[in-house]
Amino acid sequence: MGAQPSDTAPHKNPTLADVAAAAGVSIATASKALSNRYDVAETTKVRVLEAAEELSFSPNLLARGLLGGRTQSVGIITSDLEGRFSLPIMMGAEGAMAADRSTVLLSNSRGNPELELQHAKALLSRRVDGLLLVGDTPEPRPPLRLQTVVPVVYVYAPSQDPADTSFVCDNAASAKLATERLIGAGRRAIVHLGGPAQSLAAIDRAEGTRLAAAAAGLELIGGAPAMGDWHETWGWSSVHRLLDEANEFDALVCGNDQIARGAMDALEARGLRVPGDVALIGFDNWSVLCADVRRPFSSVDLNLDGLGRAAIQTLITPGAPVAGIHKLSGLIVDRGSIE
Repeated sequence: MGAQPSDTAPHKNPTLADVAAAAGVSIATASKALSNRYDVAETTKVRVLEAAEELSFSPNLLARGLLGGRTQSVGIITSDLEGRFSLPIMMGAEGAMAADRSTVLLSNSRGNPELELQHAKALLSRRVDGLLLVGDTPEPRPPLRLQTVVPVVYVYAPSQDPADTSFVCDNAASAKLATERLIGAGRRAIVHLGGPAQSLAAIDRAEGTRLAAAAAGLELIGGAPAMGDWHETWGWSSVHRLLDEANEFDALVCGNDQIARGAMDALEARGLRVPGDVALIGFDNWSVLCADVRRPFSSVDLNLDGLGRAAIQTLITPGAPVAGIHKLSGLIVDRGSIE
């Protein structure tokens, strides 16, 4: 009776022939696909790449074979259908890539994880130097379901895996900055009108406001941030409620520009002047609400351009990206509603 295989016996390293067999192609085609030859169909390249990854075919050699040095290109996959947050990020990324004489390959997953995976595979088959995954909300997202031989960086929506590299807006620090600006302008009776209580961004913005007030020895009017939703109607109804209950306040920190727009309209409807009677600042710096309007107001710009630049710089800098969540604070755009 022959010897039985041992669980402790060394495993045979996969070969190019194994990859070719798994992908259902010839060895020559597998070699061409891994070298990104022009005469191999994109679908075949993706299939061969998947087989190589599944077999853990010489990862270091595979990386060198795929990259052959830098290809001066980065793949960006966005899930933002409207482009309100992703476009500034991608413009910043593209600007950094242009300065590096590199190019960007863009795909839109439409918020579909399967489509995102498909785009990622296609971009990898084009030998990109890295992948940038741009989310449509600041909420944490599942990591990409694909092992890659190039770095992957998440932007705006961080990965749930702490071992990944993510770049996000520092909502707490940004709200703190806005509140400190109001306090510096002499405001002492501050209200925070926040977004949904379950939203991470809303929670962080509310906390930043509270911390800044506490550091100045102040307590927010109402004792705590008022949490509601992201709509104008919430800002409108909240201001009317505050005034109906005879609350005295001289500043509003609003969780986003929709809330600020509704709050500003309500103040005007009640005969109050901005900033004469009440100073006001929004969040997100959405120009259609806070700039290109009859009555502009100040807002916190999330510095999305800078976020895109920082993320891309991480991808094109030699060496593995530093794991963890990297935060960038926003910037105040003053349009005369603070002081």
